[in-house]
Amino acid sequence: MRGTESRDARGTQAVHAALPEPLRDAVDEFARHLASVRNRSPHTVRAYVADLVSLLDHAHRMGCADLAGLSLDTVRSWLAKQRTMGAARASLARRAAAARTFSAWAHRGGLLPSDVAATLASPRPQRTLPTVLRADQAVLLVEAPTRPGTKAANQTEAADPTGAQVRAEAANGTGAEARTETTNRTESAAGTQVADRTEAADRTRAQGGTGADGGTRADGGIGAEGGTRAEGGIGAGDGDGVGGSATGRRRVGDGPADRVAEAVLLRDRALLELLYGTGVRVSEACGIDIADVDHGRRVVRVRGKGGRERAVPYGLPAQRALDEWLRQGRPVLAVPSSRDALLLGSRGGRLNPTSARRIVGGYAQAAGLPRISPHALRHSAATHLLEGGADLRAVQELLGHSSLASTQVYTHVSVDRLRNAYRQAHPRA
Repeated sequence: MRGTESRDARGTQAVHAALPEPLRDAVDEFARHLASVRNRSPHTVRAYVADLVSLLDHAHRMGCADLAGLSLDTVRSWLAKQRTMGAARASLARRAAAARTFSAWAHRGGLLPSDVAATLASPRPQRTLPTVLRADQAVLLVEAPTRPGTKAANQTEAADPTGAQVRAEAANGTGAEARTETTNRTESAAGTQVADRTEAADRTRAQGGTGADGGTRADGGIGAEGGTRAEGGIGAGDGDGVGGSATGRRRVGDGPADRVAEAVLLRDRALLELLYGTGVRVSEACGIDIADVDHGRRVVRVRGKGGRERAVPYGLPAQRALDEWLRQGRPVLAVPSSRDALLLGSRGGRLNPTSARRIVGGYAQAAGLPRISPHALRHSAATHLLEGGADLRAVQELLGHSSLASTQVYTHVSVDRLRNAYRQAHPRA
């Protein structure tokens, strides 16, 4: 995925640079508008800009040298071309939305004589039912990290004494050693792309899962430490040469790698409990700071789409997992650059969403469950809340959905609940 995203970004930049100056300037102004005025996330800005660059490149090839030449027919022909190239209905709907947003913005700003895309119709995306775990399967998954004999989803985190030593030296303020960690990560990422893939495959063969911080950029390239490669990149100390079974690990206290391994397990348990116990998005979970957790009220503050904040309650299992992580796990992984991040990667940086997805998928596969994503845990939490009698509006608030229609998809999953309600309420049941 990292390579695909990088190639896509380079392709968009090259096409952007080849646009006529008026079109190129319009793209840049629109990107600033989305980020500063609309307060869209970097991921949304990047997606919309890529769509707009593709649209204006298509318009330029059709003889449009400035925005005044953009028309509804041009936009429709662009979408038709995307369709013939195999774009999914959901992708076409998003690109149509990007075109409408840009057209309205350009018209308001006087760049377009009229809102050419105002009447542009979007293809209706196919609504598929979400993947949902049963309640017993969800419990099996969230308890997997602390089950006896369980290994961390990323073996290299448990077998990285070099990384543990670097963390300790960085915490002591040793500049050269602290820089070594970044240098090793950068040099290895530049020269061992094949090793990156091999590491993931080796971990899968070893324990049926994938790594936690296995060398990917933060989701969409955002959220990396200070703009560098996200923590968990393939570094010199991240080789998979130790591996082995869970019984081959030394007891806690025998060395730095063992303390890191135990800390990673506690981190994984806290992550899984948070995802299922609150139903938050994976990006929201990774963005939580220590100060966002109200232990007394058992409420966590998260920042969702559009920068909107909401308070989400969590239960006793999540509270116990968070307490153990903060007391026994986080101090082992923390370095000065960790700052206030609640969840950390094995090198001390903020845990990134890509790593969190690998953690969830790894534990699910190791537990004999379908390989799922963090979003499936969110789906499961919502479905189980509705099956337990929660109000649909309350679930909407917990999930941070701006529209009730987004929440209603979970009502289609709870057939048993609907049948029980019918039996209890209908006089002819």
